[in-house]
Amino acid sequence: MKQTIYLETTVPSYYVSRSSRDVVVLAHQEITRVWWESRLPLFDVYVSPVVLQEAAQGDSDQAHKRLEVLSAFAVLDATNEVEQLAATYMEQIGLPSKAIRDAAHLAFACHAGVDYLVTWNCAHIANAEFRRRLWGINARIEVQTPIICTPEELMGTEV
Repeated sequence: MKQTIYLETTVPSYYVSRSSRDVVVLAHQEITRVWWESRLPLFDVYVSPVVLQEAAQGDSDQAHKRLEVLSAFAVLDATNEVEQLAATYMEQIGLPSKAIRDAAHLAFACHAGVDYLVTWNCAHIANAEFRRRLWGINARIEVQTPIICTPEELMGTEV
């Protein structure tokens, strides 16, 4: 049985986007492209309606490319439980009000019980302080917390 991934919007965005002039972003784009081709096929991948909504925004050509690559993945159902979990995260993690979609990504991944949540959003998702708060909340409410990481951290090992 394959391990599972919840793929947050920044990852397909980096995968299909034009190469950046910012050297850090460019490095993340290249890592993402290598990871997408070599490692992603080893997992069962899930996205959410929030990922699809975010992917559809912005430049129409880029949005089309994002949605095209995302069409290969299963879409998790939006449920009342996911919505309530996102509200809990917003309140208890201390995310800013503009990060409601980030709370939704966390809620979808945790509710689905995936093994990994993969993201380049290090401000509100792959953030050590927020992860620690998330673990505490989920331990109290008995919800599984996925490993939250970037594609670089899930590159695997050479044997």
